[in-house]
Amino acid sequence: MSHPLFERHKALLDQALQAIAERGYWSAFPESPSPKVYGEGAADAGKAAFEALLNKPFPLTLPGADGTVGAERSPYGLSLGMTYPKVDLDTLFAAIAKAESAWRKAGPEAWVGVSLEILVRINKRSFEIAHAVMHTTGQAFVMAFQAAGPHAQDRGLEAVAYAWDEMRRVPAKAYWEKPQGKNEPLKMEKHYRIVPRGVGLVIGCNTFPTWNGYPGLFASLATGNAVVVKPHPNAILPLAISVQIAREVLAEAGFDPNIVTLVAHAAGDDTAQKLALRPEVRLIDFTGSSANGEWLEQNARQAQVFTEKAGVNQIVVDSANDIKSVARNVAFSLALYTGQMCTAPQNIYVPRGGIDTAEGHLSFDQVAQALTESMQKLLGDPARAVEILGAVVNDGVAQRIDAARALGPVLL
Repeated sequence: MSHPLFERHKALLDQALQAIAERGYWSAFPESPSPKVYGEGAADAGKAAFEALLNKPFPLTLPGADGTVGAERSPYGLSLGMTYPKVDLDTLFAAIAKAESAWRKAGPEAWVGVSLEILVRINKRSFEIAHAVMHTTGQAFVMAFQAAGPHAQDRGLEAVAYAWDEMRRVPAKAYWEKPQGKNEPLKMEKHYRIVPRGVGLVIGCNTFPTWNGYPGLFASLATGNAVVVKPHPNAILPLAISVQIAREVLAEAGFDPNIVTLVAHAAGDDTAQKLALRPEVRLIDFTGSSANGEWLEQNARQAQVFTEKAGVNQIVVDSANDIKSVARNVAFSLALYTGQMCTAPQNIYVPRGGIDTAEGHLSFDQVAQALTESMQKLLGDPARAVEILGAVVNDGVAQRIDAARALGPVLL
């Protein structure tokens, strides 16, 4: 049975389906924070909405709330001061179980329609979320707007599109008839139902809470699963806003809002492990360290576990037509968000004997000097540098930077 929200966003869904079929570039949500795109007052309104959340309890009512938790601080020095409900897990999961029945029965068009409405409403709060991400991750504002806003929303939409593309292959009803010669044919009327797996757990990271969080959240929600969102203790706010929006949409659509819940916790406790091992949790989407990801893979055996763990990215400089262009591109990759992205290069390999270029042979030291000069030029203007580098996300990263100085000669 069709759902009003599915019909409202069918054109958007059709465009997304076309995009995943053709694999070309397409974005549903404009990445430019221009007032020409989002309206003249959108930027100021988003900043004001963010500032209105500071130094007070975040407005989110959850089952099993018993006290508060929250110790986020901005890498830029701004006092945040938000607190969030601290929930009792047994009470929370009892409420989720009560909410699941009607949600499961609603069917794929309701699941997808609600998911799309949530994404559209999240997009309208992109400026607010951008400030939340900037001040919990250290990303520069434009990067925070793009990566945490439209780019993350596109990833959520992509997950919904793939979910619908698979679910629509399954017919709700089928008639089967086999001829039996002179006898009456054998006839069957078959009915099919998409059965959700169970509760999906999304474990967020510190650096890209929405960009890495939305795919798992919306893949689970669009396939009929309840979702528990567990943010990183240093980056709760962006996902808290997202959960708040999701719960509003669910309630307005006539569903129990406890289909999407938030579990905030203090750094260093075992909340993530307790959540991951609960029998109700059947899907886990994790972004974070290799150690934590491997623990989930080895221990959360009752669930389908998807992990994005730390990687080591290499660059091999074998030769170059234009060493200046190569150096500029490598410098930008190294500098963007202070090298804290999972795609940032860590190791650059250059032959001991140097490389050949269109301008002639360059020694190893000359290649290193070209990279150093490109970094100096890129970051020479402090106003531009801060928009590229952002801020160091936490003390652990700063300590690793200090430790790296002992690994060899420092060029820059």
